[in-house]
Amino acid sequence: MTSKTETSAAPDAYAQLVSHARETGLFAGILGLLDWDERTKMPQAAGPHRADQIAFLAGQIHRRQTDPRLGELLGELAATDLAADPHSDAGANIRLLQRDYDKKTRLPQELVEELSRLSVLGQQVWSAARADDDFPRFLPVLEQTIALKRQEAAALGYDDTPYDALLDEYEPGESTANVARALGGLRDALAPLVEQIVGSQQGPSNEIMLRDFPKDAQEAFGIEAAAAIGFDFAAGRLDDTVHPFCATAGPRDVRLTTRYNERDFGDAFFSILHEAGHGLYEQGLLGEHCGLPIGEATSLGVHESQSRMWENQVGRSRAFWRFMTPKAQQHFPAALAGVSAEDMYRAVNTVAPSLIRVDADEVTYNLHICIRFDLEKQLIEGDLAARDLPEAWRAAYQRLLGVTPPNDAQGVLQDVHWSGGSFGYFPTYALGNLYAAQFFAQAARDLGDLDEQFARGEFQPLLDWLRTKIHRHGRRYSAAELAQRITGKPLSHDDWLAQNTAKYGELYQL
Repeated sequence: MTSKTETSAAPDAYAQLVSHARETGLFAGILGLLDWDERTKMPQAAGPHRADQIAFLAGQIHRRQTDPRLGELLGELAATDLAADPHSDAGANIRLLQRDYDKKTRLPQELVEELSRLSVLGQQVWSAARADDDFPRFLPVLEQTIALKRQEAAALGYDDTPYDALLDEYEPGESTANVARALGGLRDALAPLVEQIVGSQQGPSNEIMLRDFPKDAQEAFGIEAAAAIGFDFAAGRLDDTVHPFCATAGPRDVRLTTRYNERDFGDAFFSILHEAGHGLYEQGLLGEHCGLPIGEATSLGVHESQSRMWENQVGRSRAFWRFMTPKAQQHFPAALAGVSAEDMYRAVNTVAPSLIRVDADEVTYNLHICIRFDLEKQLIEGDLAARDLPEAWRAAYQRLLGVTPPNDAQGVLQDVHWSGGSFGYFPTYALGNLYAAQFFAQAARDLGDLDEQFARGEFQPLLDWLRTKIHRHGRRYSAAELAQRITGKPLSHDDWLAQNTAKYGELYQL
């Protein structure tokens, strides 16, 4: 039973807890802004100093997250009425800050700073190595990163595999074994569909996508499309980068990035829609809770569900292109002269095994993730040496997709993630695809004819639904709890498979 003394002291202790978390959130926002600048605008020669800046800030954040006074406040609040309901605002914040505190206090300060420093230097080395197709140049920093991530996993502790500890950073409460089962089931269900599509003599052509699309026009159209689905450019912006990402510096400061290919319309356009989906989630979090768990995204899998939903379920729908094709023709009058909405719909939905993950079609994308999940798990568990990674990558691509990278720039060097130490991140992309399909199916049941809404340019009903069901809750519920609460069932690949079988069955006349 809670005593009167504990109850009366609780509001003051909670106010101190909230103040501490908010201030830590300010540091995190500054760190996010430095990271965004490093990957978009920073002069190349500034890399070493930026690494020191980021390492210093990461160290300051870690000190705050492991401050003994924070532990004392959490201890004082644990048995009070404020913590009684684990899903109330206060209860969720106390519960999740305690979880974070328990994890962070296991990590040595020196390890946190070294990982942060190496992530910046690693991304600089990776960018140059990728440009020059020079894996040996990247290998030493990759080996250092893997060694540090193993140290991190050992410090955090795990039940089954060190990969569990790293996965938990992105998917709290998830296990490697469960992800392996989910991805294995998806891969097995996906294989027959891919085989049928590849073997079909019918189907759309992507020739329209490979015409001349000037960069400035692509940028203007991408901004128009992102704004149409609800992204607020008064609270965000779009910039160029090597590898597209979304960064948040604060509740009203969300940065989108993309890269442009003037001979491939889909390269930039769908990455803009994708990153705008992430941005919509960030803009939908409750700003008054910035720095607190209920003001943060619940997991990267759920975050990815938002980006993939706007990219695929919306952006590759027939209804979307009924609305957007006339607008696209205004930006690209030469390339899209005489092109119909149906032509655009078919062109953006071609399926073919490919080398590059970010350019992959909706169907084969998950196979790219299965490859990365398997390889990075082996790297962390010590079953694959980093020097053997290029050959293992080529073998996996030949086995699962039937294509072999001609070089490392189009193979193992194509993604930024490992250079920054993001081991455990990749499976969230596939989980996000499954969550997206399951959430979208429920939204269609709740909101009625989404296709007719999209064809009229009405995207707000879906955005409002996502804000109500997902965004406003922050981390209050886990990803698994959200799926159950919203759809009435646990995560599965059923909705994803049903949606894609129906869609591509029609397009490829299966």
